[in-house]
Amino acid sequence: MIWKKEFTIDDMNQFRANTLMSHLDIVFEEKGEDFLTASMPVDNRTHQPMGILHGGASAALAETLGSCAALMTIDDGYYAVGLEIKANHIKSISRGRVTGRAVPLHLGRTTQVWDIDIKNDKEELICTSRLTMMVLQHN
Repeated sequence: MIWKKEFTIDDMNQFRANTLMSHLDIVFEEKGEDFLTASMPVDNRTHQPMGILHGGASAALAETLGSCAALMTIDDGYYAVGLEIKANHIKSISRGRVTGRAVPLHLGRTTQVWDIDIKNDKEELICTSRLTMMVLQHN
């Protein structure tokens, strides 16, 4: 198991209050041995003007997943911040819910790299992202 901190799904969903996660209705759903999932609606909150899922909303879901996952894999006295995110938008979606799954590619002492795939209810790939996190020490 990769987790060093034992946040439950309920604990993680408490982080949502008064944040972008709350506005976009991002909900953490499952924590496995080496992955974390969360979902988000595709509706007026996450649409772009053409009526499809906004790429920035997909990136927000990916960064939310990778950031929370990173936090749970680092030692006390450290925190992680996003350094770079890349998102490839594969398929459009206009309504429903999408679910992202974050898995680590690299868990280093000063950096982490997470792959996040976002899929629709039919398990079709909507977006694939790679998030690089920087691990910093609290002063």
